[in-house]
Amino acid sequence: MKAPFPRDLTDALGVVRSRLGIFAADRTWHEQASSTNDLAAARAQDGAPEGLVVAAGAQTSGRGRLGRHWASPPGAGVYASVVLRPPPNIVSLVTIAAGVAIAEGIAAATGFTPGLKWPNDVYAGPRKLAGILAEAGGADAGAPYVVVGFGINVTSASYPLDVATRATSLETEVGRPCDRGRVFAECLAALANRYESLRDGGAPAVTTVWRTLAGGFLGRDVRWDDDGTTRRGVAEDIDPSGALVVRTDRGLVTVFSGEVCWE
Repeated sequence: MKAPFPRDLTDALGVVRSRLGIFAADRTWHEQASSTNDLAAARAQDGAPEGLVVAAGAQTSGRGRLGRHWASPPGAGVYASVVLRPPPNIVSLVTIAAGVAIAEGIAAATGFTPGLKWPNDVYAGPRKLAGILAEAGGADAGAPYVVVGFGINVTSASYPLDVATRATSLETEVGRPCDRGRVFAECLAALANRYESLRDGGAPAVTTVWRTLAGGFLGRDVRWDDDGTTRRGVAEDIDPSGALVVRTDRGLVTVFSGEVCWE
């Protein structure tokens, strides 16, 4: 059920209003939602314009890449999704740009700069700090869209055991309370900036920053499934489309999607 935006978020959004770009006008808040991505996708299917923001205080069915559950306890994080309608030439880079933007937004709000793991998981050392899920739709109806959802762990919370062993929070990493509203607002502002840059031909700048933020993961051994066969190599770079470039004993291989395990 829709509800008024919390005061801390409203105040923070007001501070960065001039930098919110397409995200300045159309926003909805839910105290609890099944999945902000699902709600945003439903609105996109109904013709919602680019720039819609759907945010929630908690999710009961939040998910990450490959359908994995994303723990979204009440009051512990930022859970939001946005509707984009990018031109075809930049669709493949939206997920890379989103990772860069969320890392930049976190840094602007807290002073802590996290790292990125391909394609757009946000990490603090070996632990996951935030996740991003980009889902495309609408092509069959002639109105394609991409919903970009992000979940950021702001405060420590009671997570399921399998999550607690590999997750962290902003407050844990910086050692002090963090302003949820400011994190949300700065991430939206950064996402608006990076998306506008993509649309204006700034893809090289986005991939360059991604490489810098992913420095802790590039050069590491990886494995992935290729038609039922486990392949191995060293993560070396991303190509201009955002695909992962892996050096194997057979030469360079490009991985466009699927699960890549880092060793």
